[in-house]
Amino acid sequence: MAGEIDDAIERADREAFTREPPKTLKGRIGFLMKQLKTTRAVAAELGVSQRSVERYRKGERKHPPEDIQQRIDAAVRSRWQPRVRGRRRKQAAATGGVTVETRARFGYTAPVGSTDDGRFRRLTVHLPPAYAQRLFAARDAGAGDQEMRQIVADGLREIYFQDGGARALGLSDVAINDIDYIDLDF
Repeated sequence: MAGEIDDAIERADREAFTREPPKTLKGRIGFLMKQLKTTRAVAAELGVSQRSVERYRKGERKHPPEDIQQRIDAAVRSRWQPRVRGRRRKQAAATGGVTVETRARFGYTAPVGSTDDGRFRRLTVHLPPAYAQRLFAARDAGAGDQEMRQIVADGLREIYFQDGGARALGLSDVAINDIDYIDLDF
């Protein structure tokens, strides 16, 4: 499921934290233990041995390899403050909408006589709550990156390219082909 859009949603979620996650290795492992209940489950999540988790938990080993440290950090951050994240998403889907900042290559289908040659554009566009709601519903349903890209592309078509119905009415389909970067804020 992880793709560029999903990663952007995850980064935006992290901005909502009201408190920072634990900083120490022992604190992070302790938090994961509370969430997952057993050292076996934590070890499976991190891709390490159960004994390694026990060493991290007791403080016998304080400096795991960098890749394991990153996995621990990602596991903690993905479970940190779920109610705060949910509240923020609910607000975005109801009233706030989502702001998309991206540099990507857009392709589109247009009437005869106009160009459909895609080119890189840098855009910052605020999409209405309906698109935020569609995006979060698709993510929760396990949609792939292509489906979530299309939701964002539909919103950009309506708001940016067609200016809410004021121009480019013949523009029927917009696709995000190459993403240089994308950030979401809600």
